[in-house]
Amino acid sequence: MLAQQKQSISDLFSSALKPLVAGTDLQPSITLERPRDPSHGDIACNIAMQLAKPLKKNPRELAQAIVAAVLADPARDGLIESAEIAGPGFINLRVAAAAKQAVVKAIHEQGADFGKSRAGEGKKVLVEFVSANPTGPLHVGHGRQGALGDALSSLLEVQGYDVLREFYYNDAGVQIATLATSVQARARGFKPGDAEWPESAYNGDYIADIARDFLDKKTVSASDGEPVTASGDVGDIESIRRFAVAYLRHEQDLDLQAFGVKFDNYYLESSLYADGKVAAAVEALVKAGKTYEQDGALWLRTTDYGDDKDRVMKKTDGTYTYFVPDVAYHINKWQRGYGKVINIQGSDHHGTIARVRAGLQAAGVGIPQGYPDYVLHKMVTVMRNGEEVKISKRAGSYVTLRDLIEWSTGEAAEGAERDLTRGRDAVRFFLISRKADTEFVFDVDLALAQSDENPVYYVQYAHARICTVLGKWGGNEDELKNVADLSPLTAPREAALLAKLAEYPEMLAHALQELGPHQVAFYLRDLAGELHSYYNAERVLVDDVPTRLARLALMAATRQVLRNGLALLGVSAPARM
Repeated sequence: MLAQQKQSISDLFSSALKPLVAGTDLQPSITLERPRDPSHGDIACNIAMQLAKPLKKNPRELAQAIVAAVLADPARDGLIESAEIAGPGFINLRVAAAAKQAVVKAIHEQGADFGKSRAGEGKKVLVEFVSANPTGPLHVGHGRQGALGDALSSLLEVQGYDVLREFYYNDAGVQIATLATSVQARARGFKPGDAEWPESAYNGDYIADIARDFLDKKTVSASDGEPVTASGDVGDIESIRRFAVAYLRHEQDLDLQAFGVKFDNYYLESSLYADGKVAAAVEALVKAGKTYEQDGALWLRTTDYGDDKDRVMKKTDGTYTYFVPDVAYHINKWQRGYGKVINIQGSDHHGTIARVRAGLQAAGVGIPQGYPDYVLHKMVTVMRNGEEVKISKRAGSYVTLRDLIEWSTGEAAEGAERDLTRGRDAVRFFLISRKADTEFVFDVDLALAQSDENPVYYVQYAHARICTVLGKWGGNEDELKNVADLSPLTAPREAALLAKLAEYPEMLAHALQELGPHQVAFYLRDLAGELHSYYNAERVLVDDVPTRLARLALMAATRQVLRNGLALLGVSAPARM
């Protein structure tokens, strides 16, 4: 049911209740729900049972009075077909066929805008995700973050929010120092297993690639920095560091490009120190009286904000613990005008939430409790040829996002250029198709399967099937936008498909409320199922012209919603499979 229709029905109930609650201070809250059993009707309302006790009336008698008033209201014409009372006082409504069919016209009128709202208009949201330090190729966990973060950002955008996609990383620190010494050892001719190989070094083949290009004095550039030219001097560790960081940031750019993810802004952790933001945050916490010194370290009283113990801010060696720059970073997000911030991170970050939020409260800069929001995701296990895959030769210790995309693409036809779109679609859809807080098994064999068991193939095939039907018809598709007579759409499978199409806008709003883009994937799978069931139950290209046009209009509307949902997830909608 479309939002405006639902609002009209709610208004009918409000009008019916006015004389019943007159003289009282009751303000009824009307909730309209879909009955679990479709045979009970299209909409259920329990308002009679809510009001029975305060009005001191029998709930069924009260329900009868409400139904009588609703059915007598001229505004219900063309909207409500019938109403009945069930059980102790449930009101079940059956919506008029014309009202159900109206969704087809709405979809054709709105096109790519169907499902959008202005709920977030004028509000800014910063979504931070991936945020991988440039120490190696992106792994499948980063892929899950990329899929979740990008889809959640798109969900926010279709609800009218002004969204900034941000990538936060460190170009200094222990991990980057390890990267530089690893490349330096490779450049000197050493490899893993040699006595001279550093114990903590990164062992992947990519280290050898960086060392070779460094020695060749190549130039690399990432999307967020100036080009860096290697000096070729194996003794110049700073030159090696800058080149290795730029090299791997460029590799990340290529991976993200293959994955269809774009960021609006890149933020360097080192800039928080260089710009004095970390020092300012620490000063604010000290001034607020929320710190103390003990055993040569500076501590933050995070227990004042629900943490299980106080946390060290500055260690005895004078360096800050990792949550301190996080506090400074989020103060900066707030100061940039982002009243809502969502962080997509691995579940191993769970322990940092309480201390970051405590630091933000203690700083006393006006940040509300519960800032920022977090979406934490669990691990991804990769299966291929029936076995778990744990190691990538390129990375040395984990499966990379690039591996997953390439494996899920399959082999290119002989003489043809390899197109990674298929692999990207499968990886994005699969990684979004489960709640973030559930562990996920990515089955490469399933991603390659051209069957109903493969969810992305199942949904894309529904889109392609509609394209085939419209192609066989051969008419002008623009004419379908103006089909005036949709009354032939009364078959059971048509009613089910119409109802599923009407759910789309409400589903988007609910998915955003729950910060759960997986609901979009669930919906698309269900919509594809309704389309396939309808296609198998009814012939579309019948001889009767009004019926044929109405059914073609329904098919084209379904294609549009499939297209809209797939675009939101960053997945293509092929016309042929």
